[in-house]
Amino acid sequence: MRIRRQLGALLTGALLTVGTALGTATSAQAYNPDPRATFKYVDTDNCPCSVGDSYDGTYFRHDPDGKAVKINLYHPDSGAWLGKIEWHPYGEKLWVYDTKNDGDTFYVQLAFSTVSNIYPVGPLVSAPGTSAAVEYTTQDYNLSEGAGYHISVYDDAGKDDHITSSNIIIA
Repeated sequence: MRIRRQLGALLTGALLTVGTALGTATSAQAYNPDPRATFKYVDTDNCPCSVGDSYDGTYFRHDPDGKAVKINLYHPDSGAWLGKIEWHPYGEKLWVYDTKNDGDTFYVQLAFSTVSNIYPVGPLVSAPGTSAAVEYTTQDYNLSEGAGYHISVYDDAGKDDHITSSNIIIA
């Protein structure tokens, strides 16, 4: 009798574990073809400045000699807005937005760039992957002033499917 209860508890636990795993698994569907990217570069000498983002009212703060970057990503066929990446020089913050709840997200890597090499800085950044219609995450950096950096956007966490890139200078 005792063995039956132990086996029953073990079987129930295994079934609950499998059910939970199947219920929470979401298939990442890479965009094919890759999203279309548009870039907006903002000189932050004269900020606060609104860059006309009617979606979330994003603005950049004054940062002498700073250059902000906004990368908007659109579906190549329908033109639907999929997400955006923003570099805020004031405070050295990277914002990654996923604006379409489609089971996919973007992965962004900030890297220090030299003439011949690119060296990753900090973690690979992506939106949290919830069921919310709009998700975002912010990564805060402490970077060297006057250095060149590179923002790379990928469609996968393995950084095998490159979407686009942008160079920035930290002022």
